[in-house]
Amino acid sequence: MRFERGEDRENEIARAADLLRAGDLVAFPTETVYGLGADASNPDAVRKIFAAKGRPAEHPVIVHLPSVERLEHWAKDIPKEVYTLAETFWAGPLTLILKRSARVSNAVTGGQDTVGVRVPGHPLALKLLEAFGGGLAAPSANRFGRISPTMAAHVRAELGDKVEMILDGGACAVGLESTILDMSSARARLLRPGAISLSQLAEVLGEEPLVGTDMNTGKGKESVPKAPGTLESHYAPATPVMIAESLTDYLGENRGKKLAVLARSQQPAWLESERWLILPGMPEAYGRELYAGLRELDEAACDEIVVEAVPDLPEWLAVRDRLRRAATKVVPNDGSF
Repeated sequence: MRFERGEDRENEIARAADLLRAGDLVAFPTETVYGLGADASNPDAVRKIFAAKGRPAEHPVIVHLPSVERLEHWAKDIPKEVYTLAETFWAGPLTLILKRSARVSNAVTGGQDTVGVRVPGHPLALKLLEAFGGGLAAPSANRFGRISPTMAAHVRAELGDKVEMILDGGACAVGLESTILDMSSARARLLRPGAISLSQLAEVLGEEPLVGTDMNTGKGKESVPKAPGTLESHYAPATPVMIAESLTDYLGENRGKKLAVLARSQQPAWLESERWLILPGMPEAYGRELYAGLRELDEAACDEIVVEAVPDLPEWLAVRDRLRRAATKVVPNDGSF
């Protein structure tokens, strides 16, 4: 495996594009998280992604494109609203679920009749896509179900020599996976919240998208997700994660445990925690640092990671979604974290 970050970016990108054309895996940064890329038109290369991640073969992966001009190669029956969304939010953290074209392989879609596509908003990702000249299947570059990587070092720690090359673009600017919007039916439906909010989508669409299940209800595949990252358990560290509505109450009741704390407030003077990590109080900054924070606490060899609950407000929706999927338990479990 080559781990690249140097002055000669053009040569690095050219080598990465050559590796992708040869059917190898290349990890690269996007504005959301690092992706594990393979030639989306090469089913054998795409299957290497699933093997490296330990990902179920029926789970679809997102295809990353260099520009909206490539959209019709991958999708068909594209609603006119899709082009308005693309003009507004691409390049950026919005994935659109569309009817797949006949060119798209089952390896990408998990056998479903839709495909997820986006144009990433990271300059290094765009340069790689332009050099490669096609679409890249690129789920997050981590083991299936685990914390997404927001730095190149996270990819190296997660996947080791399972990836041929890692392009280092620094820390991801957003830090949470893209908003996923299903545009394959009559009414737009939000499948995964992200940096593009419901209100922003509603402003473009003229109505707020539905919010609901992403399950494919056809042909006996009720349990198969239509979009990645939407399983009930996901984005999880190895250490159990507890979300506490009352952080001080939970810590007081569990003094015998070795706890690591992900908080938005200062550590109480009476508590001697093994690890106390404070994240920013604003949702965008909190989301940007969330996965790195969970990784740091996961390495502390504690019994539990206790997360101080975040506000139940629209601007915290994406953070709340990721924490809920990472959590073993919400305390109290009243759904109000």
